[in-house]
Amino acid sequence: MNAAGKRFAVVVSRFNSFITERLLLSAIDGLLRSGARKKDIHLVRVPGAFEIPLAARKLAETKKYDAIICIGCLLRGDTAHYDVIVNEVTRGIGQSAQETGVPHAFGVLTCENLEQAIDRAGLKMGNKGFEAALAAVEMASLGRVIGTQPKVQSQKQIPPFGRNDKPKKIGNGKPQKTTSATPKKVARRANKKRS
Repeated sequence: MNAAGKRFAVVVSRFNSFITERLLLSAIDGLLRSGARKKDIHLVRVPGAFEIPLAARKLAETKKYDAIICIGCLLRGDTAHYDVIVNEVTRGIGQSAQETGVPHAFGVLTCENLEQAIDRAGLKMGNKGFEAALAAVEMASLGRVIGTQPKVQSQKQIPPFGRNDKPKKIGNGKPQKTTSATPKKVARRANKKRS
């Protein structure tokens, strides 16, 4: 949980800024408390939550950042618009993280009403911006640890009858080489012996 020496980008939505600014301040506080320097935190503002995935992806593709923190606030309304936006924002952020390999912390609130959003931006439920920052620091650290491990190639397990590596003693004690034979090869050999 040490952010020292790591670079972070924060993408924050201006829509519902009453909430997102509180999330942003706590996210930056979380990064600074974890050892990040102000100069290693890059802030990008976008109009709304729908624009977060594209901005996050552009930042991730630069490969300058160890993690991206995505901050926004979506409040349910009377139409299906909320559901469409929530699904697209969530899918877009997840897809960006998976395809770029740069961790994206999800600090986008999806709330039924303003009261729930206020609770998650620093009141009863803590501050989800701070939590997103800590998740970003942890994932950035994990990425560095995994990146420094020696690569181990997995080797397929080959059953003894399929190996062609050691002679095997059969019957009279004379070594005979085993071969990996496919069912077709076995059938051909059997037909040749009959002829």
